[in-house]
Amino acid sequence: MLNILRHGPNKAMVRWMVWVTWPIIIAAKRLSAVPGLRAVINPFFAYPWNEVTAVPIGYQIDAPENVVLPRRVVERLVESVADIFILDECICRRQTGCSEYPKEIGCMALGSAISRLHPSQGRRATQDEAISHVRRAASAGLIANVAHTWIDPLAFGLAPFNRLMFICFCDDCCCLYRTHMQRRGQNLNRAYQGLPGISVVVDPEKCTGCGICVERCFAAEMTMENGAASPGPDCKGCGRCVEVCPAGAIRLEIDDEETLFNRLVARIEAVADIW
Repeated sequence: MLNILRHGPNKAMVRWMVWVTWPIIIAAKRLSAVPGLRAVINPFFAYPWNEVTAVPIGYQIDAPENVVLPRRVVERLVESVADIFILDECICRRQTGCSEYPKEIGCMALGSAISRLHPSQGRRATQDEAISHVRRAASAGLIANVAHTWIDPLAFGLAPFNRLMFICFCDDCCCLYRTHMQRRGQNLNRAYQGLPGISVVVDPEKCTGCGICVERCFAAEMTMENGAASPGPDCKGCGRCVEVCPAGAIRLEIDDEETLFNRLVARIEAVADIW
């Protein structure tokens, strides 16, 4: 049951709201760069009410211990937070009927605002349970997006907004964040960023020019130049191109763990206090 004094909407209510608003949000993303409409649409994607940071939690670097460094940064984040809630389903994959990725790997909410999440949505979790959830998402080929967007507190009835962050585990076929981003307005482009310290590098000697990375780039930031792939200036650093390149010509260049973690914390602290 819905108890507005203690909890936000229950799962059934949130599912209904997502079903109603989904086509509106998709249309707004598609039209966010259209002259005449972008002036109306883009404020809905403006900072600081919309900020999403991509972290490639499945990318493994060459190191003595074969460390999955970006994942370690997300794990350190959840280790530092006391209030953690794991949703028991991915709203996006359930809404679209996704068959490519598991629906039961849901988002993770962080911060004291989670006290209003309805119990039907999932469960409070320990830090160890949260780390296990991150690793499960990485094994499923999902990308972590550390998100602070106004649609989350609106859908789940959470307040205050500045005491809340979400970590969403996203795919490329159904995710509300990662789909319909090829032609995007300025604010939508700024809203979704890579983590500073992670960059995509292409080895032109290894690149065969197959174009698979161009086809799979959700942000249309990978192009072909002189027969080789080339990342654009607004590359989101999600690492999907590294995963799909059959020639092994693409890699991520990653700063050390402490630098990455501090930059992620700084980005979060600019919009919220989840500690």
